[in-house]
Amino acid sequence: MTPVLKEKIIKVCDQKIKTKGENVGVSFYAFFKNKNDNPELLMEAATWWIKTHKLDHFEKAIKIKGLVENI
Repeated sequence: MTPVLKEKIIKVCDQKIKTKGENVGVSFYAFFKNKNDNPELLMEAATWWIKTHKLDHFEKAIKIKGLVENI
């Protein structure tokens, strides 16, 4: 995982947890704008989420943050 994606995921998870609590769920789309302005980074996130970790569409933000911090 690139440092750019790792930083983005942690930042978004922290924001979601802060505003909605520790039970908030996220999908890998949460890390991107509705506009697909960085397809390479989106594919990296999707591959990590779906192929590498076989995660469900929505997972707890705290779980995702923990996985990313341990890379």
